[in-house]
Amino acid sequence: MDLDLYAPVGELTAHIVDVESVSGAERPLADAIEAALRLRGHLSLHRDGNALVARTELGRPRRVVLAGHVDTVPVAGNLPSRLDGGLLYGCGTADMKAGVAVLLSLAATVTAPVLDVSYVFYDCEEVESERNGLGRLSGARPDLLQGDFAVLLEPTDGVVEGGCQGTMRAQIRATGERAHSARSWMGRNAIHEAAEILRVLREYQPREPEVDGLVYHEGLNAVGIAGGVAGNVIPDECVVTVNYRFAPDRSADQAADHLRGLFDRWEVEIVDVAGGARPGLGDPAASSFVAAMGGAVRAKLGWTDVARFDALGIPAVNYGPGDPLLAHSRGEHVPVTAIEECASRMRAWLAG
Repeated sequence: MDLDLYAPVGELTAHIVDVESVSGAERPLADAIEAALRLRGHLSLHRDGNALVARTELGRPRRVVLAGHVDTVPVAGNLPSRLDGGLLYGCGTADMKAGVAVLLSLAATVTAPVLDVSYVFYDCEEVESERNGLGRLSGARPDLLQGDFAVLLEPTDGVVEGGCQGTMRAQIRATGERAHSARSWMGRNAIHEAAEILRVLREYQPREPEVDGLVYHEGLNAVGIAGGVAGNVIPDECVVTVNYRFAPDRSADQAADHLRGLFDRWEVEIVDVAGGARPGLGDPAASSFVAAMGGAVRAKLGWTDVARFDALGIPAVNYGPGDPLLAHSRGEHVPVTAIEECASRMRAWLAG
């Protein structure tokens, strides 16, 4: 389909939502975005698979990167989009096609920004990390992502959210000794031993550190448990999977050391980790952005792709229209006025 980048941003959002783009099937939307951006003579365009980077080349002294993912979770009977009382409903409206529509509208209409701008549209954010299009670009073409500051237009209800927390999954393994359940005293029950692991989790007091002026709230929780051999066997192994959400003042290695210290009586295997990102609000571009967006800023308590920019040495924040609590829900929606306000504020900021 043809995308009219000069349409009201609410209408543009609806058109983008109606192009189904579940992770791994983004090509039709990526094609439509490419076709629309190629008509904009003030932008250079690079495509990598279903990811695109459109850049102004005006020789400005500073560059900002504005990014959004074009994929969604699987459709839940919520396409096509529908407008009801000023609310736009549909798969991906909040997470994050409203943000993508804002990016496209800005790319088309702000032809002489006071900062050079790189607009990044990427695929496969909603699936496993190794498929992430922004991760692919940062590995293959980090030059296309370079800038002094970055904004990821994830839904934040119109409030700037600084940095993000890291996330780690670990398996805590309790061991025992197998025996026939009729003679249980001959063995040692690993599932019973796992109760001590759960006790550590119940008694854990999460940190609430202040990082660059923002307060983060950590979390450590069991998210899975597996054990048992057969109905007549005392089990010799029980594994508790925990998820640790750690503040960005800790590196991934420090977070792993913290877990190993907490569970030093048991074998600890780190199975998945993604580091966090400090807010970076001291950067002049970040300060001007926060002021232009109303001055309110809070810590990002989840993990987002701002961490990928942080790994490249680029301070980054999250800011976009829509309620993140509605993401991935069957009734996902976004107020059209929220999309319009986000676009208006960002347009004014880019225009100086």
